[in-house]
Amino acid sequence: MKPKLVELYQSVRHKRELPPLTCPEIALVGRSNVGKSSLINTMVQRRNLARTSNTPGKTRAVHFYRIDERFFFVDLPGYGYARVSREQQRAWKDLVDAYLEKRKGHALLLQVVDLRHPPSEADRQMAAWIRHYSLPYRVVATKADKVPRGNRIKHIRLIATGLETDTAEVFLFSSSSGEGKDVLWGEILDEMAKHSGSSDGRTTTAE
Repeated sequence: MKPKLVELYQSVRHKRELPPLTCPEIALVGRSNVGKSSLINTMVQRRNLARTSNTPGKTRAVHFYRIDERFFFVDLPGYGYARVSREQQRAWKDLVDAYLEKRKGHALLLQVVDLRHPPSEADRQMAAWIRHYSLPYRVVATKADKVPRGNRIKHIRLIATGLETDTAEVFLFSSSSGEGKDVLWGEILDEMAKHSGSSDGRTTTAE
């Protein structure tokens, strides 16, 4: 898939600003600096749609990117960065919690992890949180180009075990080479198709 119209639709810094749910949303969550913005840019083939940064913890808002007026990519604040104040960490947690609660049962969530490393404690807590909200869920393991192909299955198994999911739910991705982009688009479009007829053509508003 090659989107034609992509734009930053809204940036939300407080839960009261979260917009109503009007179309499918593909939300990305992961540790700070794991590559969520680069993943979005690669998927939509835009170099600077989602701004990347070498400074972990910089994303302090929920960013909604509208794709072909059909659905949104939603970039959630990164977690697990120790240098951010506890007050800021709590604010981010409240914002992400509010998003997940409002989108419960409607959004596809992509938990983005680094293929090179086992899941951190923060990753495991987030996976448990996702299961609590019963969101459709996939794991995207970035930086696949940095792991030799012969070693990848070992890394996939470590990630699946740590996050208590199946290896079939772990998808490899590389923003550098584009590996995994088409497969991930397939997963996204399949998930969207499951819900395409659920509202009889009407928009859905988050409660």
